[in-house]
Amino acid sequence: MEDITSIEQYVNAIRAEEPTVMLFSADWCPDCRYLDTFIDTVVEAHPEYRFYHVDTEQFPELCETYDVMGIPSFLAYHKGQVVGRFVNRNRKTKREVEGFLEQVHTTVEQA
Repeated sequence: MEDITSIEQYVNAIRAEEPTVMLFSADWCPDCRYLDTFIDTVVEAHPEYRFYHVDTEQFPELCETYDVMGIPSFLAYHKGQVVGRFVNRNRKTKREVEGFLEQVHTTVEQA
């Protein structure tokens, strides 16, 4: 998973031809740290997606612009369009993240 280091990088990433998943999190967030126990496995199991991490402390304006009100949260894009939102402040399980990615896959396939 690649870290977002600029707003320009974020904008370019979401415009990609392949589906892109943004993970919004912060170092201080215990539920975000829980994702660390399995997120690499999820990323490796889904090479059809490009995965990025957005540090909400570094980019609060992205959270505001894209209505990310709680973390950890995921936004999925395809060709610049939002195709999935898993946005809330609750802890996410591996199963929930996998389910979200399946929903995104279905949405992209139907587009």
